[in-house]
Amino acid sequence: MTQIKISINDPISKVKERVLKKLRLTEKDLLDFRIYKESIDARHEGRIDFIYTVDIALQNEGRFLDKFPKLLKPTPELTYKKPQIGDKPMLHRPVVIGFGPAGMYAALLLAQMGYKPIVLERGQAVDERVKAIDKFWIEGKLNPQSNVQFGEGGAGTFSDGKLTSRVRDLRSRKVLQEFVKAGAPEDILYKAHPHVGTDLLRDIVKNIRKEIIALGGEVRFEARVEEFLIEKGELQALKLTSGEVVETNHAVLAIGHSARDTFAQLHAEGVSMSAKPFAVGVRIEHPQKLIDKAQYKEFAGNPKLGAAEYHLTFKASNGRGVYTFCMCPGGLVVPAASEAGALVTNGMSEHARNQENANSGLLVQVFPEDFASDSPLAGVEFQRELEHKAYALGGSTYQAPAQLVGDFLGERASTELGEVKPSYSLGVKMCDLHELFPYWISKPLEEAIVGMGHKLHGFDLPDAVMTAVESRSSSPVRINRDKENFQSLSTRGIYPSGEGAGFAGGIVSAAIDGLKCAESLISEYARPE
Repeated sequence: MTQIKISINDPISKVKERVLKKLRLTEKDLLDFRIYKESIDARHEGRIDFIYTVDIALQNEGRFLDKFPKLLKPTPELTYKKPQIGDKPMLHRPVVIGFGPAGMYAALLLAQMGYKPIVLERGQAVDERVKAIDKFWIEGKLNPQSNVQFGEGGAGTFSDGKLTSRVRDLRSRKVLQEFVKAGAPEDILYKAHPHVGTDLLRDIVKNIRKEIIALGGEVRFEARVEEFLIEKGELQALKLTSGEVVETNHAVLAIGHSARDTFAQLHAEGVSMSAKPFAVGVRIEHPQKLIDKAQYKEFAGNPKLGAAEYHLTFKASNGRGVYTFCMCPGGLVVPAASEAGALVTNGMSEHARNQENANSGLLVQVFPEDFASDSPLAGVEFQRELEHKAYALGGSTYQAPAQLVGDFLGERASTELGEVKPSYSLGVKMCDLHELFPYWISKPLEEAIVGMGHKLHGFDLPDAVMTAVESRSSSPVRINRDKENFQSLSTRGIYPSGEGAGFAGGIVSAAIDGLKCAESLISEYARPE
């Protein structure tokens, strides 16, 4: 039953009351009742409503469907269907390379189906990873192998933990259900814009790892794959930096979008890949109260609403799309480098989203044709060049270069902060970000800030802070794969997966892609002996 509307002032129990009234039933007539989806309608001035879809079970449901055809429809199929196990022999255990969302869900399904996967993650387990990241965020001492990009849970572990996806796929339900099973709040199953928060994600990823191990899988940390041993176009083994050789003919390649050394190694070994579009820009910070007021007007601050979000797009005069990305309500801008002498920013929120500022990526599209080189790795080099320039512009200490919006629009260097205090933990150095970006990026940023200010009041606040550089929103590389069996076009046994392979954009879509790759493997091959 859809389109059940209640006021912001109504208790949640009003939803069931509305259902019973519309169907002319009493509560004892309901065999089961659960909220399937919740969304907020703030389009009308002076009011905010919550809109619900509910899933109910009744005796003699056919009669009710006939009686109320405009109100009711059969519940769609929501149960994830496991793949049929194949019959080809598998000589060695399958390996999953990388333990971000794609790798985690590929390994989880393989373990649930009895394949006892071996997971190889270059970074540390989450507890050790948190210590390494804290050391960087406080002291500026970077661990290139274990940081915001690398380690248990992937880059998503240190983010807002958004669980939205534009992908309409039954697997998304399994992804969310496994999150709940591992400790996420149950409301992620029906919230229109569910999120978990970095604080809860840390325990969730540990619990998923524990299930994989309990089912016979193996998860190894600080185990970076250095070389792919390939013969006649087929994977034979993986060599680790420790010198160990892991024999396998099947590897889900879920390396994440920052594994540049692995991209280079795969390219050198002839694995098919191509350059793909991506985007770069800044993190922009506003007072969260300003965003709440812009979105919710007089209802701003209502505990039922929480911290307000936004998603904005703009088409620049040079034809490039500009958009906000990974918006973090009540969050922080965090140091996210994974290479020495390079500066990267990212956004992160805890579950409560109760920090003073809102922040978001503000990104400009970049295309392969923007580069003189036709190398698949040309975009990687462009990212790297920007990150090294940002490091130097910030003073070569991992302080981030920053500029006030008013000064950026006026094309003059900032010399001091205004109303908004940046949250980047290692400090910022005021500058002119036009020195960082080429004109074809800085000009669209200028135009977009003004244009987005017309859509969201206060977005162009002169004291808002722009912190650079946000360069890791998505992979600049696609590791080409077959559309049917999900294996590399050039190398049988390698299953490119997730954001790093260029097939996802976010926690849920990456997890779904990991499931697809595992399903392909399972449907073709029998369990290893």
